[in-house]
Amino acid sequence: MAVASRKLTQTAPLGASAGRSGQARNGRTEIDLGVLDEHLGYLIRRFQVWVFQDFIRTLESIDIRPAQYSVLVVIGANPGLSQSDLADTLGIERARLVRLLDRLEKRGLTRRLPSPRDRRSHALQLTPEGQKTLKRAKTLAATHEARLAEKLGAESRKAMLGFLREFWR
Repeated sequence: MAVASRKLTQTAPLGASAGRSGQARNGRTEIDLGVLDEHLGYLIRRFQVWVFQDFIRTLESIDIRPAQYSVLVVIGANPGLSQSDLADTLGIERARLVRLLDRLEKRGLTRRLPSPRDRRSHALQLTPEGQKTLKRAKTLAATHEARLAEKLGAESRKAMLGFLREFWR
C-alpha cells in the first residue's frame, strides 16, 4: 500500500550552497518526511511545538511561562485549592509544582495559607497582584487563541477542542 508523503520546507544551514539539488531558490530545502506525515504523534508534536512557542512569546511581556499561567488560572478559579489537587489536576509532578509555587510566591502572585480542612496541607490563593497579572495574562492568552483560530479556522479549532476534551475524560 502506498503512503502519501509530504515534503517539509526547511531553511538551509548557514554556509550551505544555494545551487545544490533539492534546494529552492528561496534558500529553503525540501525534505521528504516519508511516513512521518502519516504519524499522528509526529504531527501532534509539531503542532504542539508551534502552539507552545507562540504562547511563550505571547506571555513573555509579563514574564509568565505557560506552566505558571496554568497554575494561576486554576488557583484563580479554585481559591483554597490544595497543592496536591493542583498537581493532580494539571499533571505536574509535586516537586516541580513546589518550585513553580515558590517562584510565583516570591513574585508576590500567590500565597500558601494553612488549610482549614487539613493542617498538613496548604490552601492556595492568588494575591491582589496575582489577580491583576492573571487578568492581563488571560487577555494575552485570548490573542494567542485568536491566532490559533485564524491559523486553524474557527470550526477546526472547535472540533479539535472537542476531540481533546473527550480524549481526557
